[in-house]
Amino acid sequence: MNRHTCVAAWGMTLPAAAALVFLGAPRGSLGQSTTDGAAPAARLDAAARSRIIDGVLEKLNTSYVFPETAKKMETALRERAAKKEYDAITDGGAFARTLTEHLQAVSKDGHLRVFYSATPHLLPTAGTAPRTPDAEEQARRRRIGAMTNFGFEKVERLGGNIGYLEVRGFAGPAVAGEKAAAAMTFLADTDALIIDLRRNGGGEPAMVALLCSYLFGPEPVHLNDLYFRPTNTTEQFFTLRDVPGKRYGLDKPVYVLTSKRTFSGAEEFTYNLKNLKRATIVGETTGGGAHPGGVEPLNEHFAVFIPSGRAINPITKTNWEGTGVAPDVAVPADQALKTAYIAALKKALDKTTDENLARQLRETIETQQKELEALKKG
Repeated sequence: MNRHTCVAAWGMTLPAAAALVFLGAPRGSLGQSTTDGAAPAARLDAAARSRIIDGVLEKLNTSYVFPETAKKMETALRERAAKKEYDAITDGGAFARTLTEHLQAVSKDGHLRVFYSATPHLLPTAGTAPRTPDAEEQARRRRIGAMTNFGFEKVERLGGNIGYLEVRGFAGPAVAGEKAAAAMTFLADTDALIIDLRRNGGGEPAMVALLCSYLFGPEPVHLNDLYFRPTNTTEQFFTLRDVPGKRYGLDKPVYVLTSKRTFSGAEEFTYNLKNLKRATIVGETTGGGAHPGGVEPLNEHFAVFIPSGRAINPITKTNWEGTGVAPDVAVPADQALKTAYIAALKKALDKTTDENLARQLRETIETQQKELEALKKG
């Protein structure tokens, strides 16, 4: 099963998260709380808080990717509970945020977080079978995805025949494959491509692999491995021999734009292309989350995302956890597009033998450089 999803970054509520398994939450957005317009749930008492803590720690000890770190988190939470640090917290959302902060203080893991929903959610509680969403719920989820075009925010041909694609989340190919094919077919004849992931919080590794596939030939290329502790298994990801629509190809320049908000599956995409030397990374060092996993229920109102796996790049034999992916060209995020665009235009200028086109490219470069200098001055 593919284990990358993008939950908080797409603004989904916890019921929608039941079908998703790789969190791509923005850093600093700790402990998602959702109400869906419902009345607040009953206030937490000491027994309820204790059950939540026990449930979180049990799941961490069973499934967290690094068992020794799970034990350290248990020690830290038990010590805080003994000091009565949680006794005054009666609000579910506040409790989820506090636990998330305390767990991340030990683990430094941006994927690990506790969720609270005032509305009872679809996740199965302990000892019960999963509740399969009915047709109405599935249609609702698809409508939510369609409202964001399944992560494909913008596709454009810029002046000088430079392609631009902004992707804000990697939804699964089953729902977003047509969008990927349409976007890449539209961009196939541009002379260079800029892929903007500055606002991308993560997504399905199958979509990461699909989109990467357009940038290579039909021979499969090893992109990434995901190891999972609970099953002691490793899942491998390769580019695809066949893709819908038209490939972009192997030879044309590709630039990937990043920011501090680029996280999770979006970092995998960036890390894959950087290490395969298929793209130039422009922008900021990314957020640093390389541990896939899944949402685990605690009760009808609380759940925890347990990072149960880790990415292993076939070239570096490691990943970007805690460090992020460093850009090849380091610039502030708001200058990344202009910087990449100018670089792409200059490469196009170097290759052209048509004087009229060369003149147009020089004029466009001059305009973009003036605009970039204005950005730098603030």
